[in-house]
Amino acid sequence: MHWYEKLNQYFPIEEMKSKEHMETLLKERPDIYHKDEGPMHVLMYVELDTFVFIDYLFVSKESRGLGLGRKLIEKLKEKGKPIILEVEPVDYEDTDTEKRLRFYKREGFEHAQSIGYRRRSLATREVNEMEILYWAPENESEEMIFDSMKKTYELIHTYKDTHFYGESYQPVDEVLTFADKEEERDMLKDI
Repeated sequence: MHWYEKLNQYFPIEEMKSKEHMETLLKERPDIYHKDEGPMHVLMYVELDTFVFIDYLFVSKESRGLGLGRKLIEKLKEKGKPIILEVEPVDYEDTDTEKRLRFYKREGFEHAQSIGYRRRSLATREVNEMEILYWAPENESEEMIFDSMKKTYELIHTYKDTHFYGESYQPVDEVLTFADKEEERDMLKDI
């Protein structure tokens, strides 16, 4: 199965970039947008000077629990930069969301409680809330994570969006917000 089909079957439509968008990023931005693919996984990520952003991480059902996800995360950690990713809020009717969060918590990721992320999907027209998780090897601040997310949104998520989708995504300041931490919001606390 083609790498894009693996991602498309696993991730909800509102989280997926188009195949053309992703292939164009790989072709036109190979300096920052990367694909690590194997028979049992697909990892799409962004690497800039100061951070790594995981765009998509897929590990096949058959190989879950065998340490493949951990090995992929370890390869990224070896770069010595903060690692950032977006995750769906916990949905207790979808056990995958809780398992995913448990995995990232085991890998040392923290919940960026100060960062709000709400984006209208061009595919479904619905507003989706996502949570930001990060791994910070030098105890980088949530302000730094926020600035990195804004950069990712502008460089990757909205790259040529009008060309690919016929319209633009919302401006970054409508999608990403920064507020004081709310301790009770830590979604990884009870996972």
